[in-house]
Amino acid sequence: MTYKTNIIRAVTATMLATSLASSAFAAAEIQWWHAMGGVNGERVNKMAADFNATQSDYEVVPVYKGNYTETMTAAVAAFRAKKQPHIVQVFEVGTATMMAAKGAVYPIEEMMKDTGEPFDKSKYVPGVISYYQASDGKLLSLPFNSSTPVLWYNKDAFKKAGIDKVPATWDEMDAAADKLVASGMKCGYSFGWQSWVMVENYSTWHNQAIGTQENGFAGTDTEFTFNTDALKNRIAKIAAGQKNGRFVYGGRRGDSLPSFTNGDCGMWMNSSAYYGSIKKQAKFDYGQSMLPLDTDVADKAQNSIIGGATLWVLKGHDQGDYKGVAKFMTYLSTAPVQAWWHQETGYVGITMAATKLSEDQGFYKANPGTDTAAKQLGLNPTTPNSRGLRFGNFVQIRDAINEELEAIWAGTKTASDGLDAAVDRGNKLLRKFERMN
Repeated sequence: MTYKTNIIRAVTATMLATSLASSAFAAAEIQWWHAMGGVNGERVNKMAADFNATQSDYEVVPVYKGNYTETMTAAVAAFRAKKQPHIVQVFEVGTATMMAAKGAVYPIEEMMKDTGEPFDKSKYVPGVISYYQASDGKLLSLPFNSSTPVLWYNKDAFKKAGIDKVPATWDEMDAAADKLVASGMKCGYSFGWQSWVMVENYSTWHNQAIGTQENGFAGTDTEFTFNTDALKNRIAKIAAGQKNGRFVYGGRRGDSLPSFTNGDCGMWMNSSAYYGSIKKQAKFDYGQSMLPLDTDVADKAQNSIIGGATLWVLKGHDQGDYKGVAKFMTYLSTAPVQAWWHQETGYVGITMAATKLSEDQGFYKANPGTDTAAKQLGLNPTTPNSRGLRFGNFVQIRDAINEELEAIWAGTKTASDGLDAAVDRGNKLLRKFERMN
């Protein structure tokens, strides 16, 4: 045997030993599928990397899977193929669908108990976690990015138009919008996620039921009731406002954001979570305030409801992996992480400690209005009408509502006919969900 051969064998043995040692101590990989694109995707990556740096037993790997619908659809398909992630981010209207996925979901509270990870529900904001609790009070998924719609407004445009008071009612909204248009703006106001803002939150803000059975929380045998005279009248007035530019429809989701940030529209109703984007894009002084009250419907506001998403844990992995998942959930809930996430994005801190820390750090004083979302969510104790909603097939139902609202904006349907059609189409999808579950 030559000297060269001995060297090669020695090197090979060393490499093999190193490989085996590395395998023996390799961190367990935790797959986290999410729907956070752009800057928020970078923030998700940072949170995972920061957690990974705190220990060496687990490595959380965040994977962007598209928008909310695409991410949930991908996770369902992956579970059927037995290739599911450990954690998947699902938006709030997918809650009923996830609850119906028998055998797929590992309830967060159950998982924390099974892994021996300390878990105290009392530290979370009640108005946030109540949306994701089972009938017995057990928490099903961990709130992650929770938001609520607010009224964003252009302070510079208000000053130019001679508006010295932020609208608190719909009458004041209309009056301010007319002044903005008269001052040269292309539109007074617009909004995004229109089903969430103008059907779901309009109803809860005025303590109006969206559907029977406590908006679906009390059972799947529920029916929609949002085609009320109150909502029909409001939608009709908004549609009529298109004639003079008072209102301009800019599309679903956040499509209409540029109309606000480029100075076309003076007011915009959409998620508090657009804080980061508005801060980056707007070249004017802006603010946020509470949603307007329809005084023809209610004397005072009730509370708004959350949007955003939670983190669901899926079954089918080694039990040891779930210890890492549990530790990661604990890490995400810490006050410093939540305060950072809240301050960077506009999402609501999911714990009271995160809000307190943000206050102690002077964030709200330096950025007036950034506590609006939290104030709206906790404005009053929730009622059966204002706790939230839990309807099956609601992803498809929102599409139906969007289509009917767009028909109203286009003038091909009246507000009454459009909302009646939305309720009828929605109820058919509810019955389909009920039959399947």
